[in-house]
Amino acid sequence: MLTRRSFLAGAAAALAASPAAANTNFWGRRLATPPDFVFGYGSLMSTASRESTGRPGMHALPARLSPDFGYVRSWCARAHRLGFTALGLRPHRPGEEAWSINGVVFAVDSEMLPRFDRRESGYDRVAVPRAMIEGVSWESLPEGGTTWAYVPKGLSAPSARPLFPELKYPVLQSYVDLCLEGALEHGVEFAREVVATTADWDRFWLNDREIARRPWVATKQSSVIDDLLATTPPASAAFPDRLYSEDYAVRILRAQTQGTAQ
Repeated sequence: MLTRRSFLAGAAAALAASPAAANTNFWGRRLATPPDFVFGYGSLMSTASRESTGRPGMHALPARLSPDFGYVRSWCARAHRLGFTALGLRPHRPGEEAWSINGVVFAVDSEMLPRFDRRESGYDRVAVPRAMIEGVSWESLPEGGTTWAYVPKGLSAPSARPLFPELKYPVLQSYVDLCLEGALEHGVEFAREVVATTADWDRFWLNDREIARRPWVATKQSSVIDDLLATTPPASAAFPDRLYSEDYAVRILRAQTQGTAQ
């Protein structure tokens, strides 16, 4: 029968038999680099949103895509079933100035990557060349592995026609809040950069916050977010056209009556 005394004696004997194990020098050894990373530039910047698909404790590093990657962050991802327009990446238009795109990089394993693919089912996963992504904090990006970005399906070709916001598929303020709350995890200026490097803000902008007229009750950073949107081009040009739900409903009814998309 195994007693406490015999267990301790056996453990001591095992240590005595392999003294080198206790004195091994592990200096310089690194953990294996994960094979895959995802660059999140919209809702995936939010820790809570990211972890709802992945797992708790998913660390993300702030990063930036080079203008040479060939895409612009834009309101061009159509959520047909849900009835709104989300952020996506679209190719540069002829003559359009190239923009950098800031976001976050996080590791995914072989079990998590398919889950993110299902979440982003309206997007294609596109590899980002390592030379076209840079870290923007004191933490270095990994040199190994493959970094992926999600591009709306059908928008990989320069000739593709993006689906921008329209009356029945507006930009939702609750989605804007989610994205910018994630960006604010890395500071106000990082969030301002997101606004400044997002194209195709539009007058079809629905203020669907939970308590839209007293947003600070449910959206703690609403005042910071609204200040960023109101003062940072190109969003600032469209911000005055953001409508509360009842006003947006009137716009829809008027458009249906007149047969136009006002």
